[in-house]
Amino acid sequence: MKRPATAAGATGLVRALYLPRTADALALAMSTYGIPLVVLATTNSAALTGLAFTLEWVPRLAAFGGAGALVDRYGSRTVFVLASLARALVLAAGAAVLAVHPDGRAASATVMVLAASTGVLAEVSYLATETAGAAVAREAGERAHRVQGTLLGIDQSATMAGPALAGLLLAAGAPQMLAVVTVCSALASLFARRTPLAEPTSAAAGASVGSPSGGLRAGLRTVRSLPALAWLVAGLAASNLATGFLQAAGPVMVTEHYGRSATAAGLVWSAAAAATLVAVTTCRFAIDRAGLWRVGASCAILASLACLATARAPGYRSYLVLVAVLMAAEGGMAIVLRTVRARLIPTDAAASTLAATILILLSPFPLAGLLTALTPPDLLGHVLAACAVLQAIGLATAFTRLRSEPAARI
Repeated sequence: MKRPATAAGATGLVRALYLPRTADALALAMSTYGIPLVVLATTNSAALTGLAFTLEWVPRLAAFGGAGALVDRYGSRTVFVLASLARALVLAAGAAVLAVHPDGRAASATVMVLAASTGVLAEVSYLATETAGAAVAREAGERAHRVQGTLLGIDQSATMAGPALAGLLLAAGAPQMLAVVTVCSALASLFARRTPLAEPTSAAAGASVGSPSGGLRAGLRTVRSLPALAWLVAGLAASNLATGFLQAAGPVMVTEHYGRSATAAGLVWSAAAAATLVAVTTCRFAIDRAGLWRVGASCAILASLACLATARAPGYRSYLVLVAVLMAAEGGMAIVLRTVRARLIPTDAAASTLAATILILLSPFPLAGLLTALTPPDLLGHVLAACAVLQAIGLATAFTRLRSEPAARI
């Protein structure tokens, strides 16, 4: 196995890991938040917006089993390059169709297909960079949380810029937005081709894609064999139901409850990403002083309180601030997850186990889309409050179980 680029210092890490991750994260953020906005603007239907969100996430979840096995067998660089290039080609084709058919059924069908296909390819490329990042974090030892914090900071910076940029580009037209996402995907593929990322282990390379050692089933078994990781992932999955519902219902709540534009809906998540970026930077230093578990538990309490308050936000500004606080707390918990995960997951099936954890964490998102589609707009706040209660229970259980875990100590 080729070693990660930590030996080359900061410059090597930037070229080998951080630069491709930045381009890929920006493409992911723009498509994730931009496509539902296109659906809402085209159909003016809350139900179809929720269904589009579900359609965007279900294929992503289905792709994780095969993606983990592919990365374990062929290596993170090869899978990342091919997935990013394929996504660029799909987006370019979609932009061309929407340029000819800007509205109507053809446009709606094209956007739905793009949501499904780009979602699959985005998760494959994301898993490849996560695998490389986990390898670097393992090599970093006691500084693993700093590597994971940097990766999370890249993701949040992209999430900060992506929704706002997508909203602005949509004012010019959907083809223009998709063209920019195409360029980001192509650049991600180009950057990754120039620099080596982590390659597969000899054991993984010798296994077939469908073998138990390289499949999602093996990853789930590994998660079950690590109780601390299993409880943490389960608790964060419960939390993701609340945040997923906020993402799916956000455009409807902002436009119908608060009377703002679709661009304002995108700005909510840009502001949330900015707050998360600050929180991630702060948590990296806080963990050095207070420890991993204490920082994570504090973030869990803050996230639960903020989500409950968001369900009763009286106006757009308070809604924006509370969502930002919630997502900032989620960012702190993400550092805990990434660090614990990097320390506990065995190296011989790293990608498959990562795929299993990500699958569990993302499984609430399509459910959140269905809840949005089935809930009348005037009842969205009540459903969010119920999700917040589940979030609080899940996080309390997870961090109580994690308290005595050695991997959560720094």
